[in-house]
Amino acid sequence: MGKVTGLGGLFFRSKDSKAQAQWYEENLGINSATSGYIWMQEAGPTVFSPFKQDTDYFGSAEQQFMINFRVEGLDELLADLAAKGVRIDDNRMDESYGRFAWIYDPEDNKIELWEPVNG
Repeated sequence: MGKVTGLGGLFFRSKDSKAQAQWYEENLGINSATSGYIWMQEAGPTVFSPFKQDTDYFGSAEQQFMINFRVEGLDELLADLAAKGVRIDDNRMDESYGRFAWIYDPEDNKIELWEPVNG
């Protein structure tokens, strides 16, 4: 029987796709397929969750989706991103299942960073 085994890619529109791809590679280590190799992610939990159409969780009403990246060393990553001039949201969230922070890419897309609780 066939089944879905995970996400195989994430494709989204961009005003300047080359600059966006470069930003994601330089700041988050996620390369585009044009760089000659494909980002190999670590296995772990993935949440797939539609939100209400009028949610304000994504930032602007124009943003139709939000990427959530699993991370290790959230504080260290945020310090590195701040040193590179990446826009970082002041809000933080600590939940029983992990810690959250948010950053923005050059086209003002809100990105969620999630450091899951180990165990």
